[in-house]
Amino acid sequence: MAERRSSIRHAVTLMMVSAASMALEIVAGRALAPYVGMSLYSWTIIIAVVLAGLSLGHWIGGIIADRSKRPSRMVALSLSGAGATSLFSLALLQNSEPFLAGIDPISHVAALAVVAFFLPSMLAGVVSPILTRLAQEESDRARHGRVLGAMFALGAFGAILGTLIAGLVLISWIGTSGSVVLIAAIYFALVLLYVRGRGRALPVLCIAAMTAAATVLPREIGLSSPCLSESAYFCIRVDASPLLGRDARMMALDHLAHGVNDASDPRLLLSPYIHGVDELIAARSSDNAMSAYFIGGGAYTLPRAWQARFPEGRHMIAEIDPAVTRVATDHMWFQQSSRTQIRHGDARRILQELPQDRRFDVIFGDAFHDISVPAHLVTDAFHAEIHRRLKPGGTYALNIVDALREPRFMLSLAQTLQRRFSHVELWLDIEAVQPFESRTTWIVLASDRASAFDRLEASYGYGRTWVQVPLDQMIEAVGADELVFLTDDFAPVDRLLSPVLLNAEMAGSH
Repeated sequence: MAERRSSIRHAVTLMMVSAASMALEIVAGRALAPYVGMSLYSWTIIIAVVLAGLSLGHWIGGIIADRSKRPSRMVALSLSGAGATSLFSLALLQNSEPFLAGIDPISHVAALAVVAFFLPSMLAGVVSPILTRLAQEESDRARHGRVLGAMFALGAFGAILGTLIAGLVLISWIGTSGSVVLIAAIYFALVLLYVRGRGRALPVLCIAAMTAAATVLPREIGLSSPCLSESAYFCIRVDASPLLGRDARMMALDHLAHGVNDASDPRLLLSPYIHGVDELIAARSSDNAMSAYFIGGGAYTLPRAWQARFPEGRHMIAEIDPAVTRVATDHMWFQQSSRTQIRHGDARRILQELPQDRRFDVIFGDAFHDISVPAHLVTDAFHAEIHRRLKPGGTYALNIVDALREPRFMLSLAQTLQRRFSHVELWLDIEAVQPFESRTTWIVLASDRASAFDRLEASYGYGRTWVQVPLDQMIEAVGADELVFLTDDFAPVDRLLSPVLLNAEMAGSH
C-alpha cells in the first residue's frame, strides 16, 4: 500500500512539473511580447530555448539518478530551484532588456528568452529522470517497462494540460504575473512531497515569502504588469501622446502602436496611413451614408473618424479581441452608436456569415499580428469574398507594412488582388520616401474603378501629400518570379516579410 502511494506521488509530481514547465513556456511568449512582439520568429525561438533547457535538465537529471544516494532530496532541491527561478524570471527579463535592446531582433529574442526562462526549464527538466528512477525502484522489476511508459505518458499529458490551462485560462484571467506566481507556488508546494519533518518548513517559508513579495514588492520582482489590460490576444497599453499641446492618447498592442486618438477632434489623424485611407476614400466618394466593414478595430481611430465624417453611414467593425474594444471605449474616446455594429471574432468568418445580400461601400483591412497581416486575411479566397461583399464601384483598402524598396509581400498581395479586382493601386505618404528608411506602411486600394487622381493633398488636419506608385513598375523592378500568389494552402507571409521582420529597426508603430 505504501509503495502504491509513493508511486502515485511520483506520477502526480511528474505530471504537475510537466504542466508547470509548459505553462511557463506559454507565459514566456506573452512576457516577451511587450519587448519584441509575437511573431513566428519569436515563438520559434522561445519554444527552442525552453526545450533546450528541458533537454539539458533531463541529461543532468539522468546523471543524478544514477549517482545520487538521496534522490528524493535532489528532487526537492530541483523543484525549489525551479520555483525560485520562475518567480524571478520576469524581474530578470525586465532588468536585462535595456542592455540587450541594441542587438539584432533574432539575437534579442534569444537572449531575453535564455536570460529569463532557460534556468527554470532546465531545473524542471532535472526532475523527470529522478522521479522515473524512484518509480522503477518501487515497482516489480518485471514492470519496469510499463512504469517507464506510464511516466512518459503522464509527462506528456501534464504538458498538454499546462499548455491548455495557460493559454485558455491563466493569462486571460490572472495575467502573466499571476501565472508566474502560480507556477512558482506549484513547484514549492511539490517540494513538500519530498521533504520530511523540519525540512518542510523551508518550502512553506518560501511560499509565504513569495506571497508577501508579490503583494508588497511587485515592481521590484518584476510582477507589475506593463499592460493596462492583458487579454487572451494582446498586452494592451494606453499612453499619453501630446499632439501640439492637445489631449491625445496612443494605444499599443504588445510592442506596436496601433492608433492615436485626439480627445476633442475624431477627424484629426496622426498616423499618415490612417489619414491617407481617410482622405482617399473621401476623395473617391462623398456619400455621407457610406457603409463600411472594418477588419480589425485596434484603437478604433478610423471608425471614430468616419462616425464624424460620414454621419449618415452605417459601419460594422470585426475585432477579434473584446478587451481591445473595452479599452478603446473606456480610454480612447470611442463611442458606440446605433449606426455602428461591433462583432467580436475572426473578421473573415464574420464576413462569410453575414446575410447574402449584405454589401458595403468600403471594406478596410487593418488587422495585424505583430507587423504582418494574418495569413488567412490575404489569400485569393478571402479576396473573392471581399469582392462579393462590395457594392459596384466599392473599394477595398488596407494597410501593409513592408520594405520601402523591395516590398515582396505587399506586391504578392497586390498581384493576388488583381485576379479579383480590375484596378489595384499602391499609395504612399510622400514623406515616407526617405533615403534611409528601410520600411514603410503602404496603402493598397482594390476596386472595379480606378481613382481619378494619382496625387492627393490632405483636405483636413495635417498637411500631407500621398502619391500613387505604379504597380506594374514596382513588380518589374522587384521581379515577378520573387512574388507568390497567395492562397489558403500557401501564404508564406512571414517569409516574404523576413527582410523587415529581421531588421533591427523594426520596433515602433506599424
